[in-house]
Amino acid sequence: MGAALTGRRRRAVVVTGASAGVGRATAVAFAARGDRVALLARGREGLAAAADDVERAGGEALVVPVDMADAKAVEDAAQQVVDAFGHIDVWVNNAFAGVFAPFQDITPDEFRRVTEVTYLGYVFGTRAALRHMLPRDHGTIVQVGSALAYRGIPLQSAYCGAKHAIQGFNESLRCELLHDGTRVRTTMVQLPAMNTPQFEWVLSRLPGRARPVAPIFQPEVAARAVVHAAGHGRRREYRVGGSTVATLIANAVAPGLLDRYLGRTGFASQQDQGDHRGNGNLWVPADGPHGRDHGAHGRFDDEARTRSAQDWASRNRDRVGVVVAVGGLGVALTAGLRRLGRTPSPR
Repeated sequence: MGAALTGRRRRAVVVTGASAGVGRATAVAFAARGDRVALLARGREGLAAAADDVERAGGEALVVPVDMADAKAVEDAAQQVVDAFGHIDVWVNNAFAGVFAPFQDITPDEFRRVTEVTYLGYVFGTRAALRHMLPRDHGTIVQVGSALAYRGIPLQSAYCGAKHAIQGFNESLRCELLHDGTRVRTTMVQLPAMNTPQFEWVLSRLPGRARPVAPIFQPEVAARAVVHAAGHGRRREYRVGGSTVATLIANAVAPGLLDRYLGRTGFASQQDQGDHRGNGNLWVPADGPHGRDHGAHGRFDDEARTRSAQDWASRNRDRVGVVVAVGGLGVALTAGLRRLGRTPSPR
């Protein structure tokens, strides 16, 4: 299957939030290299369809329904993976929930739920992964983040707060792992706006239909970055999309100006014409009990980008460094030869 075709060792991989969107695309990307993939999420319709995708891609699928906000259930899910696969090589934290609304329109229970799924779900997943990785002194944990882990935007206060928390948590954990000298790694992948089904099922109180802020990328772009990060866990962070890098630079250089810019543009840029329908998936899966499989893609295929030059450069820093060094040497040599050509010959 995939492992025979690629000649790579089959890894045991866990992907949370695997029933749709980036998680679904990531699970398929791991399967394409022949890995065994445990699919963790709440939605049973989506999980069943994701398992079919994994098998068709050349991997082996294990379906584990779980709510990532339940610490005991996450520990049990990790044990179920180890019982089936023998160990865990890679754990990808990706599951999240959100509410599109001004802060004052989000109830305390809703804010708590977003935080429990999006932030504590990563904490619980990481703890479960470490429980099995540390005794083997082997494994990589990939935290799927966002540009919003550094830069908050309007209408997503709960989600932005959770992503900021993940960033701080992951940095703290990374320092501890380095101190301990373990070969278990943790890394983070910061994503731009993605074309996923979340904008169809997210709980929204906006007058328009929720949408991501352009430019938008296909979930397969994120999946490539996550798979690469899983194999190169020594790197502390990967950033996908030039828009992610530009946002982080702008926030570092002129955060006050960015506040004002987002205050003017952030409401309109996150809405389309039309009504948002449905109660979202905050409390129950979007595909059940009588729902449907939503797949990896959202409704923005016509405008979503399938490639990211910045992502390629991030994953190929050594090649980029060589090209830059060779280019710089060429410029220096050319300049030197020109100076020699203008220098009078000695008499």
